[in-house]
Amino acid sequence: MADMASALRGGEGVAFLVSAGIVYEIIAAACSSPQTTEINASARAGTLMKWVHLGVAQAVLFVTIAAVIDAKHRAAIVGGGATAAVLMYAQYYHARAAGLREGGPGTETYS
Repeated sequence: MADMASALRGGEGVAFLVSAGIVYEIIAAACSSPQTTEINASARAGTLMKWVHLGVAQAVLFVTIAAVIDAKHRAAIVGGGATAAVLMYAQYYHARAAGLREGGPGTETYS
């Protein structure tokens, strides 16, 4: 952990944040927010994790390409992407589970 401070200085920090940001953006593009997911889990549970998995797969592709292109910042790129992917996956997994467990009225209506 002692090297984390030096890793987050200069270009390494920027590469870490960019990599983390792209994972969040890609998953957000494939899914609604974890809050909306929890509220509407009863209607969305069947397809939700499919879209989270597709979002993570896309993010892995982009982070891998960035890591190959920018060998100097590879560790920061992979570290940022992996951290964001784990955190976002955990949030959607929790939202789905909590929404199914707690039920409650959703915000969407279907005809």
